[in-house]
Amino acid sequence: MLRFINKISIFDTKWGDLLARDKYQTLTEQMFYILICLTQESCGVDIMKKVEELTNGRVIIGPGTLYSLLDNFVKENIIIETKIENRKKNYVITSLGTEMLEKEYLRVTKLKNDYE
Repeated sequence: MLRFINKISIFDTKWGDLLARDKYQTLTEQMFYILICLTQESCGVDIMKKVEELTNGRVIIGPGTLYSLLDNFVKENIIIETKIENRKKNYVITSLGTEMLEKEYLRVTKLKNDYE
């Protein structure tokens, strides 16, 4: 019985690692637009405004979602913090983030082409 439990925990650990690596294989709309905004240095408030303007209000990113994604992106080296003034943080996309953004653009373009 103990061996079975150990095998499950080992399997779960490997599965968890696999999921972490594939975590950003496809991006949500919010992720995609945040990365688009961060091709130019921006703070969180600016990102929320830019996304709303860019999508004509179709995509709204709340502060909870935004700052959670920004924290995750920083941890994964998808974006970096460029400066901090009081509580205001600015971010910019990294080369890894740019690569992810381009891959997502190509993926969505293929979907569009398949549809047509």
